[in-house]
Amino acid sequence: MTPPRPSVAEFPRQLRGVSKADVLTLATDFQVDFLRLQFTDIQGVNKNVEVPRSQFAKALDGELMFDGSSIEGFARIEESDMLLVPDLDTFRVLPMDDEGGRVGRLLCDIYSPDHQPFAGCPRLTLKRQITRARELGYSMMAGCEVEFFLFEKDPQGNPTTTTHDAGSYFDLTPVDRGEELRRLIVRDLELMGFEVEAAHHEVAPGQHEVDFRYADALTTADNIATFKFVVRSLANRHGFIASFMPKPIMGQAGSGMHTHQSLFKGKTNAFYDPKTEHQLSAVALSYVEGLLQHARGFCAITNPLINSYKRLVPGYEAPINVAWSMRNRSPLVRIPERREDGTRCELRMPDPSANPYLSLTVQLAAGLDGVEHKLECREPVNRNIFRMSYRDRRKYQIDDLPRDLHEALDRFEKDDVVKAALGEHLTERFLEAKREEVALFNREVTEWEVRNYLGRY
Repeated sequence: MTPPRPSVAEFPRQLRGVSKADVLTLATDFQVDFLRLQFTDIQGVNKNVEVPRSQFAKALDGELMFDGSSIEGFARIEESDMLLVPDLDTFRVLPMDDEGGRVGRLLCDIYSPDHQPFAGCPRLTLKRQITRARELGYSMMAGCEVEFFLFEKDPQGNPTTTTHDAGSYFDLTPVDRGEELRRLIVRDLELMGFEVEAAHHEVAPGQHEVDFRYADALTTADNIATFKFVVRSLANRHGFIASFMPKPIMGQAGSGMHTHQSLFKGKTNAFYDPKTEHQLSAVALSYVEGLLQHARGFCAITNPLINSYKRLVPGYEAPINVAWSMRNRSPLVRIPERREDGTRCELRMPDPSANPYLSLTVQLAAGLDGVEHKLECREPVNRNIFRMSYRDRRKYQIDDLPRDLHEALDRFEKDDVVKAALGEHLTERFLEAKREEVALFNREVTEWEVRNYLGRY
């Protein structure tokens, strides 16, 4: 008689320094039937290869090969073979049991067939920037507020922009009809090791946010990739479409991915200095200035879609002004009230369509450039920038973010710090893919054009 399958709730919440033997034992104990080897492409889309139990040992040895030429931005046909090398500490058992059996998951780095790190792997790119920070004596801590929409499907199962509720910020049942699904999302995230701090309805109808605890940069990027997978999977199982598109509905608030970040020296927050006016250290101020000076250069990475720039417009909470403030929410960078270990800056421009690994890479690179060169931080802006005169904006050195993806790509091409952080391979592939995206959009005849021009000209 087959023993009952152990509950996923009994699985260890965190794994540290586990071996291949440890993972195989856990897979046996929890009766895992399939192993999903997950990674992200250059666009930030989750990808995976799934193997049966008979191939677990081979997969854990990093010997599983796949065709990289079929993955966006990875490799050309002549250099297509790639290896998936799993990070064993990321082994989790998925909370939902499929009909075919129980599934385990590992996040992977991409290597070439000769076992060399692949220059186009987003996760390894973030690791390289983390190593650079470590060489300067710092480690990055980050936390992201990821917003998303829940939409209904049409009778054929296709996605629509029909929302499931008419709720707004912090509403509750019965106005907020997504409350039950949010609870299921929180439950599954906690089963996968997340420490969820809050979940609530956001500003727009059908818009939601789940906040999970900050962590080191790599763990945070891994968590965002996992979060997207859990949210989309659960929504689909319950008849909804979950979308991380930045601006799915005209006239409504868009979805952001506000990124809180700080540097630590050992266990000490390097952003905190109780002796200064705002209790912000010179390191913190230089880091903020680094973000501001390179914001227009890395905007194409943190806001990578044509649709991203429909969110970055006046009249909503999304920032368009390159400035910082202690309290004001209209600038690009805000300093939350907490101090000591909680001292941090919040970059408000990124959106959830961004590749989480590349997004954190360029933000860390920009901040470190400020720290390394001891950049003097510009004056904070504690007024509503939207109401300021042109003269006042010049006084505070306030620039605007790029108005569209084309302009953002031009800025990216001119920013040597951001390009160096990504490396030549990723830079070339990203520009190639995004330039093509812009060209395709420019050839498209939109409903707006037909509505406004067809009968007039």
